[in-house]
Amino acid sequence: MALRKQATDLCVYQIKVTLMGGEPPIWRRIQVTNDTSLQKFHKILQAVMGWTNSHLHQFVIGGKYFAEPDLEYDPEVENEKLMRLCQVVSGVNDRSIYEYDFGDNWEHEILIEKILPVDRGMYYPVCLEGQRACPPEDCGGIQGYIHFLEAIQKTSHPEHDEMLEWVGGSFDPEAFDLNEINQKIKQSLTTSASEINRL
Repeated sequence: MALRKQATDLCVYQIKVTLMGGEPPIWRRIQVTNDTSLQKFHKILQAVMGWTNSHLHQFVIGGKYFAEPDLEYDPEVENEKLMRLCQVVSGVNDRSIYEYDFGDNWEHEILIEKILPVDRGMYYPVCLEGQRACPPEDCGGIQGYIHFLEAIQKTSHPEHDEMLEWVGGSFDPEAFDLNEINQKIKQSLTTSASEINRL
């Protein structure tokens, strides 16, 4: 994505979000309006992927970093509250990175697939489709997730019982519930439906 100074007319970005390193891939296809702030986009990404917003995050866009500002931690990071998607998206096929949990280092590719007119009968943001469950929080990143899946899927694995107990008894890596995800999107945003894309 290339940084832009001027906003454009209201439109909709269709975005594919892919958790990098996963095989088979864990992904979501969403639509959001271009006036969505990066702070709100972060909340949307947490909801659609299935994370719990328990760790730090940042966007890496055009060589710049956007997050919740912390001058003591990193004065170079720009305030995500002050930047909207229309200011960082230059067109279809733009790509950027959303990083979550700097310990486990979950990286997501953000790909702009389409730029569409606003459908006034549509609720935005919305998840259109996706595949596979979000990994459990704090499982150790992609390599930790691979180890976790091996442990719960093989009854002979020495950590089988321990991992199942840790995750709450069961875990289906193929699970994906579109209705549940869209409910989580609505719950994650504190503004009313009429203000959903304006902070």
